[in-house]
Amino acid sequence: MRRVRRAILVCLLLLACLVDRTGAAQLSLPPETPAVLDKLYSYDLDGAEEAARRMVAEHPDHPLGYLLEAEAWWWRVWCESAEFKYGMNDVRAEAQIKVHETAEAQFYAGMADAAAARLYALRAENRNAARAGVRAREHLLRAKALDPGLADADLGLGLFNYYVDTLSAIARILRFFMGIPGGSKQEGIRQLRHAVAEGVLTPDVARFYLALNLHRYDQQYEKALAVIGPLADKYPANPLFQLARGDLYAKLARKELALASYRAAGAVNIRNAQCRARVQELVRKSLAALGAKNGNGEPSAIPAKPDSSGQSASAVRGNAH
Repeated sequence: MRRVRRAILVCLLLLACLVDRTGAAQLSLPPETPAVLDKLYSYDLDGAEEAARRMVAEHPDHPLGYLLEAEAWWWRVWCESAEFKYGMNDVRAEAQIKVHETAEAQFYAGMADAAAARLYALRAENRNAARAGVRAREHLLRAKALDPGLADADLGLGLFNYYVDTLSAIARILRFFMGIPGGSKQEGIRQLRHAVAEGVLTPDVARFYLALNLHRYDQQYEKALAVIGPLADKYPANPLFQLARGDLYAKLARKELALASYRAAGAVNIRNAQCRARVQELVRKSLAALGAKNGNGEPSAIPAKPDSSGQSASAVRGNAH
């Protein structure tokens, strides 16, 4: 965690290196970015982390390598905890950084705030989380003001708008007293779809969160399946994508397709032992919930009881940060 925190702080400090660049219609990405993203979403997290470090070595003045290294770490933690929700969380920058008027610098500042924020979520520091979410939103709004065509900024803005609109009544009262801006689920969905369609850096992760939101909060299972399907096909080695698709098939009573997705998740060779054990546990519970048997004719696991929201034990658990 300390290594990731240092990476994010270095990223924030490097934003000063972007201030002399002129605004651009799209982000200026290091040429190896697609290869790093492919490793990340194919769930080769060790390879993604190593490739991100090479990006840092080859482009020490660009913040993206540091952010991708932190992202690889976060996907590993996410797998171990199986908490499938983007946290509007936060880490207060430990250095005073003056970001000048370029859309790219503002975008990376917002993404760094969002990434660092998740460290607070691990400690359930909700007030700090909310404040950091607001800071990230301010950077991303400024990025869009400087470059209205910067679709990647709509990932963070869409998630903020969506989740703020799903807060409970008590949380809404706290939001009012803390001065946290309101949001709109409809606008959030529109922004996430824009990031999927037009983004350069964020289409895949925007697609993942859009599918999760349509599933968990809106119960629009068919739409969510249409969103997650291309991602699961593109990255068959990502067990989280396969589990998410399996859950949607199960909700739509397509049992054989659900079983196939769950078993595909269970067949993935995950190098991290703790993550592998967690995925196998989720697969066993998901198969058991559908009444599947193991090779010995015995139930794969004890059928899972529904949680307080009425959901069975499934991959997309969505514990809020």
